[in-house]
Amino acid sequence: MKCPYCDNIDTKVIDSRPTEDGHAIRRRRGCDKCGRRFTTYEKVEESILMVIKSDGKRREAFDRDKLFRGIARACEKRPVSAETMENIVNSVERELNNLMVKEVESKYIGELVMEELKKVDEVAYIRFASVYRQFTDVNTFITEVEKLVGKKK
Repeated sequence: MKCPYCDNIDTKVIDSRPTEDGHAIRRRRGCDKCGRRFTTYEKVEESILMVIKSDGKRREAFDRDKLFRGIARACEKRPVSAETMENIVNSVERELNNLMVKEVESKYIGELVMEELKKVDEVAYIRFASVYRQFTDVNTFITEVEKLVGKKK
């Protein structure tokens, strides 16, 4: 594994352990040249999942980094840790892989994310839903908040 700091190809594995969900191996590595340490993850390579965009015509490869960025944007300035966001991404990705399909609609992915965010932080959920469902006016926003409040009662 090449060192991300000095590009040296001689690095050593210092520690290996399974991730919390058990679907990957976390490795701490040290560079022989610069002495810095870094973390890598090893996981099974799945077949490429294609996402059917909302227009029903365009398709793009599933991108977990893009999913994480969307969740992080919704959780901005909220008490949601990066680890929690990563767990949401892992949960959604695992659910998608369990479907055993080659294509999935973006709408389904959005619904999975919203269900997970609803459990973690309601404000982040509303933020994500407002972009995902393309709230066009205040009434749509109020309706979604009322649904959320109604389920609590």
